[in-house]
Order: sequence, then structure tokens, then C-alpha cells
Amino acid sequence: MKYDWVLFDADETLFRFDAFKGMQLMFERMGVEYTREDFEQYQKVNKPLWVDYQNGTISADDIKHIRFKSYAEQFNTTTLDMNSAFLDAMADICSMVPYARELLEALKGKAKLGIITNGFIELQDVRLAKMGLSDMFDHVIISEEVGIAKPDAGIFAHAMDKMGQPCKSRVLMVGDNLHSDVLGGVNFGIDTCWLNEASHPVSDNIEPSYNVTCLSQLQSILLS
Repeated sequence: MKYDWVLFDADETLFRFDAFKGMQLMFERMGVEYTREDFEQYQKVNKPLWVDYQNGTISADDIKHIRFKSYAEQFNTTTLDMNSAFLDAMADICSMVPYARELLEALKGKAKLGIITNGFIELQDVRLAKMGLSDMFDHVIISEEVGIAKPDAGIFAHAMDKMGQPCKSRVLMVGDNLHSDVLGGVNFGIDTCWLNEASHPVSDNIEPSYNVTCLSQLQSILLS
């Protein structure tokens, strides 16, 4: 086994993150119909916030408040209550990316496993418990908790501190986002694997160590 540590992104690397279905379930529980058009309007606010978050110009708390501000006013509640209801719904609809569980089980005992995610604290423990993965990972590094988001080198440095400063050549970062996961890992000096399910072309400026369309391919690479 070439690596002592394999680090994973969470959303769309280990877990499916269908935000539209999550929003639908949240509003269904409120007795409100939620349409694709409603979601597209929400995404006009939500998507740029995540770009700003990755760029370090806003905080995780800013996302929670700004993206649900209009809904909170409309339904006479708070943005934090809306955010919590959404994360609860996302945990309830959680499913795993194909071959994610098989890969984790194959790697367990052969390498130490960790997660580095730009997600929220409130979702991670619940989701891991629901999927029966609470004991699978040695460390779960959450940007909201650290105060730094991928691709910033600071969150990778924090993870390395938690991991006991292993040799960088023995660490692999796996993720679906070419910018936050792959470029972040490359710039930090660790090997990376791009989970590229849609077979997008690789950017000339970003070169992952591995480019796979399915996690089963990564399992073959790591354990062959």
C-alpha cells in the first residue's frame, strides 16, 4: 500500500448531496410545495456564497444566514432554524456514492482514513452515524470548525497536525471538486485523486495524480 493516509472529501465523493431533494423534504415537512423553479432561484443566491467561502471572503455562518434570509422572512422563522431543518432533511435522504462503502471497507486496516470537508458540523456526525461509518475514520476535519475552507492550505495543514505530521508522500486526497479538493491538495504537496464521474477534461493547470470515473477504479489502483 503506497499511502499511510487516505483523505476523502464528503459531498459527492462519499455521500450524494441532492440539495433539491433536501429542500423539497424540508418544505414538505412545513406543508409547503417546493418546485425546481424555486430551487433555481435559491441557487442564484447559494452557489456564489460557496465560491466566496472557498475564497475565504465569507464565513460558514454567513452562508447559513444569507442563503435562507428570504425564506426565514417569508415563513416567520430564523435563518438558523431553516438551516438546521435543511441539514436534518439532507441527513435523512443521505445515500452513498457507488463503491464508496466498498472502498472504505477495503482500505480499513491498510491505511488510516480521514475526511476533509467544507460542509457543516451539524450534518457530519448525523450522516456518519446513519450510514454506519462513525468508527471508520480516524479524523473528520470540518471547515466550519477549523475556520478555513479548502482549497486553502491551512485546512490541510490542520489535518496534518491532527494526523501527527505524516510524510506528505504517504498521503492521498480524494475528491470530486477539481478546485477545492485536487488543486488544494496539489498546492499543499500531497497526491490527489479526482473522482471525475462525468469524465470532464482535466484543466491544463491542475494535474491530479489519479483521474477516475468510479471509486472502484481507485480501489484497484491502491490495492493492486
